[in-house]
Parts: sequence; C-alpha cells; structure tokens
Amino acid sequence: MLDDGVKPEHMSDHFGRETARLVNEVFDEGVERAVLLMRHSARTFDRSIHDLLNKLTDHGRSLCEVLGQRLPKDVHIRGYASPPDRCMETAEITINSHVDAGGRGGRTRPVEALGVFYVLDQQKMWKGLSTMDGLADYVGAWFEGSLPDDAMIPAQLAVELIMRVLTSKLVFPLEGKSLDLCVTHDMTIYTMRHGLGLEPVDGPDVEFLDGLILFERGGEQIVRSHHGAEIAWRA
Repeated sequence: MLDDGVKPEHMSDHFGRETARLVNEVFDEGVERAVLLMRHSARTFDRSIHDLLNKLTDHGRSLCEVLGQRLPKDVHIRGYASPPDRCMETAEITINSHVDAGGRGGRTRPVEALGVFYVLDQQKMWKGLSTMDGLADYVGAWFEGSLPDDAMIPAQLAVELIMRVLTSKLVFPLEGKSLDLCVTHDMTIYTMRHGLGLEPVDGPDVEFLDGLILFERGGEQIVRSHHGAEIAWRA
C-alpha cells in the first residue's frame, strides 16, 4: 500500500547515497546514539496484487547492500520495520551488509507504528488519492483537514505517535555507538518531514532509502534531513 509517489523512469544507483552521508555526518559530529527513519528500497509496482504485497526488486536488494557497506563501521545497528516484506527485507539486507563489511548489527523485528496505522479506511484513502496530484498533494490535504474524518487519523496525531516510538529508542541503553534503523513507507516520510516543519510537503520527492535522522545534541532531540534542514523536537 501507499508508496504511490514518483516512480523513477529508470533505476538509479544514487538511492541511499545521501542517507548514508547523513548517518556518517551525524556520527562524525560526536553523536553516540541515533535513530534513522527511512523509506524502503526499490520495489515492484504490480497493480494486480495488494500494494503491501509488492516486494523488493533485485536492484532494490543491491541498493540495500551498498547502503550497508557505506554506514559507519564503529556503530552497532538494530533493525525495526513496517511489517510488509519489502520493509523487513530492506532492514535485514542493510544490516547484514553492514556486518559483512566489518560492522556490528542485530536482528530486525516488525513494528506496527512504522506501518500505515494512520489510515482508517484504505479504500477511502485510495479513492481520495486517485483524485489528487500525487502522494505529496494528498498528504498536504490531510494536514489541511480537507480529507474525510473517517479516512485518516488527524495528521499531527500521526506525527506525535511516530515520534513517541522514535524518541523512546534514544533512551534505550546500549554500549558504544548505536543506530536504530526504522524502515517505513514514503507516505510516512512525507508526513514526518512536513509535520515536523523540516520541509514543505511539495518539496523534494521522497525517493527509495530517503530518511530523517533523530539524535540528541546539547540536551535537545534533533531531527535532521539530508536536504539540510533540522529542528529541535519538543513533544
């Protein structure tokens, strides 16, 4: 389901490059613990099946391997993901590649808050999306309150609930540098970057493996995008 944003006309090897740069940048600044909220890798778009059943392509799996190789090797990575296979596999392959390249990593488990819990009625959501100019337009209408009340939970509530899950991971004790990799869908990334005030909903497209990183600095919880914007989060 979801992930109905821009589909690349041809597959590209740049997916994940800026996310890897973002993670390295944050740990190079002296951060010991961070949480990365990231869209899954390149996947199929088979309209004959339920969208959540679409899996990663071979190219998508290769992109995960490259991303894992590029992550800092002194960081222990744990995986969490939206339950669909493409999200779980994105986290698992990325972490396995990180470990194979000399890093440390743990298992991946499904977390419902990284899924599409904010959709109350999938059929109504899809019907509304079909009348919009893409996913970003739909998310904008959601924040404006112009969608049916029984289609989606309030947009800002979705932001707060997702942040509740992400921020709780910052205080979970782990020895040494660590990163929690949380794999989700593009609608969640659009929602978070707009709801947090990082970027306008009609800003850069959310591509495969794009993400936002959460960390602590000077007693504040900071969320940063690889596009350069960052905010201090206050619940």
